[in-house]
Formats: sequence, structure tokens, C-alpha cells
Amino acid sequence: MTDMWRLLMMLGLAGTAVTFLGSLALWWHNDERRIRRALRNVLKSEPEAMIIAQGRGRGAGFSFASGLIAVAWDRGDWCLIYRIDEVIGAELIIDGQVVARAFRGEPRRALEQVVSSADQVTLRLLFDDPKSPDFELDLWLRGDEARRDEWSPRAAIGEANRWLARVEAIVRRPARPQAPVVAAPAPVTRIAEAPPRAKPRQPVAPPVDDDGPPWDGDPEFDFGPDDDEEPDRLRDN
Repeated sequence: MTDMWRLLMMLGLAGTAVTFLGSLALWWHNDERRIRRALRNVLKSEPEAMIIAQGRGRGAGFSFASGLIAVAWDRGDWCLIYRIDEVIGAELIIDGQVVARAFRGEPRRALEQVVSSADQVTLRLLFDDPKSPDFELDLWLRGDEARRDEWSPRAAIGEANRWLARVEAIVRRPARPQAPVVAAPAPVTRIAEAPPRAKPRQPVAPPVDDDGPPWDGDPEFDFGPDDDEEPDRLRDN
């Protein structure tokens, strides 16, 4: 009996541990938490606002602390990062019709009708980027009625409207002045000047003695008249 009770207790503990680990894995790999972790990682700070397309693995968030906005898909496995000033607008699309929008340089077009049911509710974000100019979040699709949460077309439209207000606040913010780009001075190439070339020496002609052969390089000294020669002035007398 004792062994039987011990076996039952071990099985109960093992089942409890497996259930706990499974719940923890589901909690950790929840779409919202995975996308939040991915956005926090790429934004380098906690997102100040975030929106998730439940069941589609897509989301978006921004942070004024880092000046960035990011979009994520594939449950956060892929992200694109934009600067805050690259946001140019957003649109709320219900069943293929744009019913509200907020764009840079124009007044916000608010939702003028009350919508309680819809087959599709999409929030479209637009960016000043030719390569990836927009990102769509399907907040509600037909078939989401089977979900166990309290999400509904009205809740999706309300969340999209809040994001339109956020985008309007973003596009109305004055753009940050960018520091002027100062061109770096061109590097000065110092060319070493060649030393002045010495002029070639011109050959100097040796002095010519009228009374004798050319000077052969030995110095000659005049010691005056010889003792045995009489000066001319005496000879004249």
C-alpha cells in the first residue's frame, strides 16, 4: 500500500509539473508577449503605445524615448524600424472602404458613423519610405467570433480610432531640425619642393701674361729689378 501511495503521489507531482510547464510555455509564447518583446528589443525601450492584430501575429508600437516606431509580423520574428518623423499618416478601413484617416499636412477625417458589425476592420499605417511605404493590421476578420475573448468589431474600431489620434499627434509634432552637414575640408597634399639646383660652374679661363706664356697655375711674385740692372730713370740720366 505504501508503495502504491508513493507511486500515485509521484504521478500527481509529475502531472502538476507538466501542466505548469505547459501553461508557462503558452504564456511565454503568447502572440502579444512575443510581439511586445520584439518591439522592446528593436525600439531599445518599452513601447509607449502598442497595437496587436490578435491571431495574425502582427503588431506595431512606438517610443518617443528613442524616437522610433516599429512594425512586427510573424509573431515578432520580423520587424521594420522607422523614425517617428517618417510617419505620414494612417487610415481606418472597414469592409474595403476608408472611413477615417489622419495625414500629415491635412485635417483629420474622423469616423462619422457608428459601426457595430463588420467583416473586416483594418488599420493601415503609412510611412515616408519608398521601399516599405505601408503596413496593414487586420484587427477584425470574419470568423473571429469564435474567439473566447471579448474582442468584437466595435472594440477593433475603437482601438483603431485611438491609433488614428496617436498618429495625428505624431504628424503634428514639429520636425526635429537637422544639423547642417558641413563638408569636411579637402586634405592638403604637401608636395616637397625640390631643392634649388646649383648652377653649373662655368670654366674660368686662366689669366694671360703679355710677356710670357699662359699661367700654369704657379704663383709669380715681382721682387723688383735685379741688383745688377739699373733702373730706366737712372739710365736716361
